[in-house]
Amino acid sequence: MRHPGEVAVQRRAGVRAEDHGSSRTRPEIPEVAAAFLREQHMLVAGAADDRGRLWASVLAGPAGFASPEDDRTIVVRAVPGAPDPLHGLFERERDVGLLAIEPRTRRRMRVNGTAVQAGETLVVWTEQVYSNCPKYIQTREPTAEPGGASAGLGTGTALTARHQAWIGAADTFFIATGVEGLGADVSHRGGNPGFVKVTGPGSLVFPDYAGNSMYTTLGNLELNPAAGLLFVDWDRGETLHLTGRARVDWDPADVPGAQRLVRFELDEYAHVAGTVAAGWTAPGHHRFNPPV
Repeated sequence: MRHPGEVAVQRRAGVRAEDHGSSRTRPEIPEVAAAFLREQHMLVAGAADDRGRLWASVLAGPAGFASPEDDRTIVVRAVPGAPDPLHGLFERERDVGLLAIEPRTRRRMRVNGTAVQAGETLVVWTEQVYSNCPKYIQTREPTAEPGGASAGLGTGTALTARHQAWIGAADTFFIATGVEGLGADVSHRGGNPGFVKVTGPGSLVFPDYAGNSMYTTLGNLELNPAAGLLFVDWDRGETLHLTGRARVDWDPADVPGAQRLVRFELDEYAHVAGTVAAGWTAPGHHRFNPPV
């Protein structure tokens, strides 16, 4: 079945190809994708909590911590711990979106399906497995191991001055979306520093650049405005998790490279330390990043 949200966005965007979108993906994990997963040290995960709020977070570990056990099952030897917003959610099976991204090589793949926690592992059953192009991924490599125990650095409903500066200087973030009955998804967004604009203590806007025309993220937002955004402080090893609502503004105004804009309103944030490695090489910005 074609995703009705994707179809609506594609029609408005002028995409005329028939059956172009997530319905064309396959549930099986190809061997090349399995090999890629086994090399990864970091996955981005997205899911809805029991109140329907979407959150995105990071799972990290040594190479091999995410291992396909067969062509429809992935075992991730890491689970979200407190104070991560995803902590405890997978005690029962629920929809999950996973993004395996390797900034060093600009390779990425997405896995959507369901997951449940089994002890200290996360068992994922795949429904959609597909790769994405390297556009807008900034190269960087960790200079330290993923680090230590996580610690909460605060929650709230209004971004602090530090959070606003962090978001305003970001060249990368991740966005989780989902629709009940159609699954969850998490995607990468990248651009030159400053491509995300903070418009207030509880609002921000970012451009939607040319991509693969599947419109998985925007298709979900067409049906459900709930969204979770994840920003990483690559130097400190901290993460900023935002949950709220997003809507598409089809007028790109004068934003360079934008085909449309996405406006996000914050409901709550969580600031966490120790989620990823503290210390990464300086970014190499993608040559296709539009100017800011």
